[in-house]
Order: sequence, then C-alpha cells, then structure tokens
Amino acid sequence: MNKVILVGNLTKDPEQRNTSSGVACTTFTVACQRRFANQQGVREADFINCVAWRQTAEFISRYFTKGRKIGIEGTIQTRSYDAQDGTRRYVTEVVVDNAEFVDSNPGSRPRDDSFAGQTPPPPAPFGGDQGAAGGFTAAEDDDDDLPF
Repeated sequence: MNKVILVGNLTKDPEQRNTSSGVACTTFTVACQRRFANQQGVREADFINCVAWRQTAEFISRYFTKGRKIGIEGTIQTRSYDAQDGTRRYVTEVVVDNAEFVDSNPGSRPRDDSFAGQTPPPPAPFGGDQGAAGGFTAAEDDDDDLPF
C-alpha cells in the first residue's frame, strides 16, 4: 500500500505549468513539522516536494499561496532523469490526488483576477471537479419524511 497524508505549510507559491497537450501540472513544497523537538528544544521540519495534475493542479495553483496551510493526500513516487551535466538525478515526490484547506483564511480568493468584479465560486473540496453545486444537492425544508 502506498498512501500519504500530509498537513503543512507551502514554502513558496505553487508553480503551474501545462504539458504540450495542455494538461495542468503544479509543483510545490510542503513544510511539515516533526512531532517531537530535538535536543535543543526546536521542532524541526521536513520539506516535501509535491506534484499535482489536472483539476487538482489548477485548484492548488489558484487558491494556495506561500505560507498557507494545506492538507494533501496522495502517493509517494520516485523517478530519475539525466541532468544537463550528464549525471543521473533521482527524485522522490508526493503525487497529490486530493488537496484541501486546513486553516481558515479570509483571503482564500483566487490568486488571479479571473473573477474580478464577481464573487468566485466556492472551491471544490479536494480539488475535484464537482459541478456548480460543489457536488451537493439542495436540501428540502420538508421534515415530514424524517424517521425520528
């Protein structure tokens, strides 16, 4: 089983790029504090590289900025590539399947001005594409069918 759940702060603004076929890809680093302090009483952090694709990439790129707390779920993946200097480089990163807000930030508006002059739609939880109603249906005020 390969499953990762992290909560931490973004070390810088996420960077979104698109593949040649137009698929969104966002890379970012999450700083996660360790559970215990070291001998000097300082809680160290681990800096974990992450990559998200498609709607999740667009969601993270639009709504998260440096310092913002984020919760992610995904898998650890390793890969290698040949650098320009001819050496083989190895990368370990979290491939993000889901992302969500962890803190309540009144400034959780999109980073771009694509919604200038209008109220942006609420962000979809986990970065999923869940339609205009966010995947929910309106509840009726009819309490007659309740079993209690």
